[in-house]
Amino acid sequence: MPARSPFAFADFRFYWIARLAGMLGSSAMLLVIGWQVYNIARLTMDPAAAAAQIGFVGLIQFVPLFVLTPITGWLADRVDRRAIAAGSAALQTIGAAVLAWFTWTEAMTLPVLFVVAGLLGIARAFAGPATGALAPNLVPRESLPNAIALSSIAWQAGMVGGPGIGGYLYAWIPASAYWASAALFFLSFVCLLLIGPVPRAAMERDRHPVRQMIDGLSYVRTNRLVLGAITLDLFAVFLAGANALLPIYARDILKVGPEGLAQLGAAPAVGAALTALFFAFRPLRSQVGTKMLGAVALFGVATIVFGLSRSMPLSLAALFVAGSADMFSVYVRQSLIQIHTPDPMRGRVGAVSQLTISASNELGDAQSGFLAAAIGPVGAAVVGGAGAIAVTLLYVARFPELRRARTFDDSPSPDQLSKTASTA
Repeated sequence: MPARSPFAFADFRFYWIARLAGMLGSSAMLLVIGWQVYNIARLTMDPAAAAAQIGFVGLIQFVPLFVLTPITGWLADRVDRRAIAAGSAALQTIGAAVLAWFTWTEAMTLPVLFVVAGLLGIARAFAGPATGALAPNLVPRESLPNAIALSSIAWQAGMVGGPGIGGYLYAWIPASAYWASAALFFLSFVCLLLIGPVPRAAMERDRHPVRQMIDGLSYVRTNRLVLGAITLDLFAVFLAGANALLPIYARDILKVGPEGLAQLGAAPAVGAALTALFFAFRPLRSQVGTKMLGAVALFGVATIVFGLSRSMPLSLAALFVAGSADMFSVYVRQSLIQIHTPDPMRGRVGAVSQLTISASNELGDAQSGFLAAAIGPVGAAVVGGAGAIAVTLLYVARFPELRRARTFDDSPSPDQLSKTASTA
């Protein structure tokens, strides 16, 4: 019997809407925070010092994720994942409303932006493992691959679609970008509350909590397919992510203002959305590892083109390709991780995955901002793109497991890998 669509299950529909809305709100906020930080800093600082302030935004978000990751992954395997995700959405709603109020009253300052960015980092530290591990609990096993793909699509589409929403709304009425984010977070909160009780495999109760936290790291270390998929994205996006540079390009290089910033933020969203739509109707079935490696290399090339461009159409085209390539690689990576991780460990492995995603995104934004302060934004983009290509070539040699993964099922079963990790 063919697998039923995950959307046939009400709980998964609520989950999917919550995940998409939460990521749209988060990524919309982050683009606008970056723009406001750079604009406020430029009132009293030179361009290099202002670029460094953007770096601090990424660093402030990364620190709580780095510190809390072992705890949040353990909680996601121990406590009701719905409650953790809903609480995180509520905290993000409050943070967005605070920024909306300060923007509306024209009282925004750098300390306010930095404090709320830190709160967002805390909320995401708890939400990531819980939300990522929830999807496989909501559908039968035969529908799991499609559920994972749709969950990844919601996450990535939200992450790259949000900047377009935030940029256009900010160009219209600045505070409206934050009010829209607050509304999206609240929608996510409501949908998470509507999900029914979630059955899942029990976590080992006779093992010390610290040992249970370490098990997630041990599992990733011993499963080279998962390790390669996670760390490839870590290094590639850490080096080549251009999101933090968009406010600098919009203001000082392309000189297109907030309206142009909205277009630059929306371009990757369009590429990712079309790629996601393609996979919704034509799931990837062969040579998944090789194609993922190719997508990461293309991501690096597109970043170099964007960095060198002085033409708005060419810049938009490069970002479109970068968004499409990033969506491709995320779809493959998340599918490999979720399918080959046993449910009792999904929260902890998800926390490790989120830490690498945060290192590549938030810490990557910090790296981009600080590097732009040191060698200029163009140099930062070109060096980052070249680094992503170099990392891909290195992984071709160092992780043959990725090249050999022809389908998503080309690895040992989750149960076998769970036993390996527990004895590591």
